[in-house]
Amino acid sequence: MGRDVVEHGAVDGMPVDGEHVALDLVNSTFVRGGLRGHMVDVLVEPADLAAWVERHADGLDPASAPAGELGPAELAAFRELRRALRAVLTAVVAGGPAAEPDVAVVNEALRAAPGWAELPPGAVGRAVPRSLAGERGRVLLARVAQASVELLTGERRESVKACPAPGCILFFLQQHARRAWCSTSCGTRVRVARHSRRRAEE
Repeated sequence: MGRDVVEHGAVDGMPVDGEHVALDLVNSTFVRGGLRGHMVDVLVEPADLAAWVERHADGLDPASAPAGELGPAELAAFRELRRALRAVLTAVVAGGPAAEPDVAVVNEALRAAPGWAELPPGAVGRAVPRSLAGERGRVLLARVAQASVELLTGERRESVKACPAPGCILFFLQQHARRAWCSTSCGTRVRVARHSRRRAEE
C-alpha cells in the first residue's frame, strides 16, 4: 500500500495522542511504517469524529456543547481545520509565517461559535465554557480552533516540534529537552536504521 492510498484507522490507534487537542487533531492523520509506509486517517466517517471528540473530552468539554449529531458537514469542517492547522504548524516549526488562507480557516472556525467562559457554581473548579452558537459541531470546532490559537500565541509555541524521524508527519510538545521524537517507536526506528547503516559500512 503506497502513500497515495489512505487507510481508515481507529481513533484509539493513533500513535501519538494526548499532546494538546490541536496537535491531536492534526495527528489524526499519520504514516504507518516509516518512509515505505502508508497514510492512515482516523477521521473518515462521522462516527470517527464522535469518537475523537469523546476521546478528547478534557480539552473540548463536549458535555457542555449543544445537543446534536456530528454528521458529514461537521466531519468536513474538522478535516478542513485539520488541513489548515497542519499547514500553519508546519510553517511555525520551520520558523516562517503561515499562509493567510490557512490562518483564515482557523479564524473562521473561531467566529462560527463565539463563546465565553463562566465561573462554576460557588467559583469552585474549572471555568464553564458557554456559547451563543446552537450547533454542536460548530461549537466543538471553535473550541479546537481556540485551543490552537492559545497554543500558537502563548508560551508553549516554542515547544511545538515536528518529529524528525524519516517518514513521520506528526507533531508533539517538547516538554523536556531530551525528548527528540514524537514517540518511542520513531526513536527506536531511527536508532535501528543508524545501527544497520553502521554495520553495512563496516
